[in-house]
Amino acid sequence: MCVPILGLTATQGGLFLGSLGLGLASGLAQRSAARAAADQQYQSALITNESAERSLALQQEALADNLKETRASKAQESLAKTIQALQAKGRIRASEQAGLTVQLLLMDEGRQAANQREAINQELESFSRQYTRRTEGLIADRDNRRNKLISNINQAYNQIPSLGQVILNTATQGFNTFAQLA
Repeated sequence: MCVPILGLTATQGGLFLGSLGLGLASGLAQRSAARAAADQQYQSALITNESAERSLALQQEALADNLKETRASKAQESLAKTIQALQAKGRIRASEQAGLTVQLLLMDEGRQAANQREAINQELESFSRQYTRRTEGLIADRDNRRNKLISNINQAYNQIPSLGQVILNTATQGFNTFAQLA
């Protein structure tokens, strides 16, 4: 036998308490499901972040290898220009000419070789700056992905109703049920 609650008959009191219990159980189940979804989102984000880190490392390594190869190639090109200039100077000297003309030809050949080496150095500096910009771009892309993951995690955890919200919703449902039964 049930004791009447708040002026309700025994049957109404049973329905009221049953409604409160179901509302609380439903709220707690929703809270648990939301937490499980948020935890899954977090685990997925960890895996995605690890993948982004590996991708960044591989792309940076490829860029660094490319820069290293370019530097070596440009060093060989510069050395070849120096050798060509020395050979040209040797040919000028071997021509058995003397005087101011030979000196002018030698100086001109030296300037041309220096200009060619400077052009090579400028190309290499430009390539190095491009390398830096590309690396910074890769890092920015990784950071952007990471920020999106963090945002998704925060959204998922913000969807979890607090215990206070669950209790308040249960109480609201209880008052509505009471009003309908009374």
